Amino acid sequence: MIKEDSIRHTLSFLENELVDQIMEFSTIETIPTETVLIREGQYLKHLPVVIDGMVKVYSQFDDKELLLYYIKPRQSCIISFAAASYNEPSKICAITETKSKLLLMPTDKIPGWKTQFPRFNQLFFDLYHLRYLDLLDTINQLVFKKLDQRIMVYLKELSHQTNSDLISVRHHKIAKDLGTAREVITRSIRKLENENKVLQTAEGIKILY
Repeated sequence: MIKEDSIRHTLSFLENELVDQIMEFSTIETIPTETVLIREGQYLKHLPVVIDGMVKVYSQFDDKELLLYYIKPRQSCIISFAAASYNEPSKICAITETKSKLLLMPTDKIPGWKTQFPRFNQLFFDLYHLRYLDLLDTINQLVFKKLDQRIMVYLKELSHQTNSDLISVRHHKIAKDLGTAREVITRSIRKLENENKVLQTAEGIKILY
């Protein structure tokens, strides 16, 4: 049984009886950076809730990846919730963006919790709304924004998550997340640097505005 106070804080918006059951049947794991949590086609035995850290959710198309959204503390993956609810294989992949502490809820308990505890459903209705807005934003960027604009949005999001204007990220990773080639990212960042919007250093990319 989980006895950490941080779990009760993370789940403080749920009914006490439900929190008791989640703590009894779930586990906590601290996962290193860049650890694959969910693969496309996988049937899920556990649904992750982020306690601390950040998880990246993305889709794969052939040899390319497309960033969908990040799971932050007190959040879970709504697409995985849907897959677990209907016992379907996952349609996305998930990987830890930073060292993360995760609450792993057993998927075989989810149908009963959905029926017995109304606020459990509300958690995922709220996440549906949030992810719907995230996906609309992704589509908007893909259709209407140039690549250099998408890179700036991407860097600012990482800056916000790490609370630093110096982002330690390689061109290859940016290319994977934005679904393009590394060479294209390198040219675009060089353009942004010439426009005094970013500065490339040995430690990473610094946002200048």
